[in-house]
Amino acid sequence: MENNYTVLARKYRSQDFESLIGQDVLVKTLTTAINTGRIAHAYIFTGIRGTGKTSTARILAKALNCLSSDHATSKPCGKCENCLAIAAGQHIDVMEIDAASHTGVDNMREILDAALYRPTNARYKVYIIDEVHMLSTSAFNALLKTLEEPPAHVIFILATTEIRKVPVTILSRCQRFDLARVPVETLKKHFAWIADQEKIELSDGANELLARAADGSVRDGLSLLDQAIAQTGGHVDEASVLDMLKRTDRGTVVNFMQTVLSGDVNAALNKLDEIYNNGADLTMLLNDMMEWTHWATRMYPSLRLQDATSSPYTADQREIIKKINEKISLNTLSRIWQVMIASVPELQASGNQKQCFDMLIVRLMHIADMPSIPELLKQQDKEVVQVKIEQPKPVVEEKKFIEIKTSADLANALQQARELLLYSYYSSNLEIAEFTEGHIKYFDRKDDKEFAKKLAIWLKEKTGKLWNLEKLEQSTNQETISEHAKSEITSDPMVASAMDLFKDAEIVNISK
Repeated sequence: MENNYTVLARKYRSQDFESLIGQDVLVKTLTTAINTGRIAHAYIFTGIRGTGKTSTARILAKALNCLSSDHATSKPCGKCENCLAIAAGQHIDVMEIDAASHTGVDNMREILDAALYRPTNARYKVYIIDEVHMLSTSAFNALLKTLEEPPAHVIFILATTEIRKVPVTILSRCQRFDLARVPVETLKKHFAWIADQEKIELSDGANELLARAADGSVRDGLSLLDQAIAQTGGHVDEASVLDMLKRTDRGTVVNFMQTVLSGDVNAALNKLDEIYNNGADLTMLLNDMMEWTHWATRMYPSLRLQDATSSPYTADQREIIKKINEKISLNTLSRIWQVMIASVPELQASGNQKQCFDMLIVRLMHIADMPSIPELLKQQDKEVVQVKIEQPKPVVEEKKFIEIKTSADLANALQQARELLLYSYYSSNLEIAEFTEGHIKYFDRKDDKEFAKKLAIWLKEKTGKLWNLEKLEQSTNQETISEHAKSEITSDPMVASAMDLFKDAEIVNISK
């Protein structure tokens, strides 16, 4: 058993504040508090998985109980009996409790009863409650009084990834620390140092991929590094990491997006087939395409953000993106982003991801019946020559406006104009209290701050009149357009008979 391998995430777990990476504000605050004797009776650490919540709790417990000093120290020795026992999770006065398996009020009462007794070998009795949001309501209530005024020898340290599930009454009794995602550059330095300690060859490209795939989590990154070392035998390069992650390199993504935006559907689908046959994960590919669209937008000349050097692309790849940006509009990039975002749940729910992805590529080129990308490119490249010819001035046809007098008229007009987003939100979420021509009084169930502005602009364009949209603060208990349509359908005798005929039947969609 002594020869069992210890994974990197455990082997290189932070043992003191100096080795806790990516949490500078947290470290500064805690060390200053310990050095000045301003030690709180309760702390709560929150953040995504793998950012150091439990490690920080253990370090704090060691700092409070280290025997190298006659008082709490911000630099625990890590060698004394207390430090070693706490690091191993075996100290009798430092209890680590998993809230997921101790959710009940009886479990909490046992903990609080034991807290009354003074520590056996340490200065403080420390309770580390991990994933505290898993406690039941009764357990939280039992904890309240003791958490506010615990015995002088007791320190509570709570940790959670779901801070919004923790009652406000608990939060108000703790000092809260939000652990940030660890930056990519910090992770790269940490992984490079570990590779050096382990005598592992880790290329810069592979290190970059691992750090970005970690998504701010040290533990996730080290688990991936461990897997990459096991796969390659100690020579971790970019190709092996790409193969492990089933991810295409950024050069391939840039070239693929260039093909997609060229307007050649056949070439784009052939390129997708090639990438898919090489073993790429289509979910990862979509994430990479979204990353490309995001950075292409930030690098768009008219925005003048001037942060291209901070992008994950090489100089050559940035030049390709720059040339692509010269041929497409910012509006096109925005529409591409919207289509990709909408495709994420579709891809996850699809039984055949390849088919779903093929259709995504086609949609990217023909978005919402707007001019296709090839047509946009031709329009921009075409030279327009204006020839002056003496002839009577053409009669300018007056713009025709529509009349909208009822809420149903508005719903029909939105459908006919193919304003599907406005129609869907209007019909599903708005309770119309009063509707006259030029004035709408409504309650918005989802409270979208931008919807009224968008609808008012559309109405002005289509009717030629200014509309007053008055938003109510309380529900009028009115049916929405969709609910009204459903009520009418269900009242139909034939539909009612069909519903009675089939047990548990329900109406899921109504189309005209």
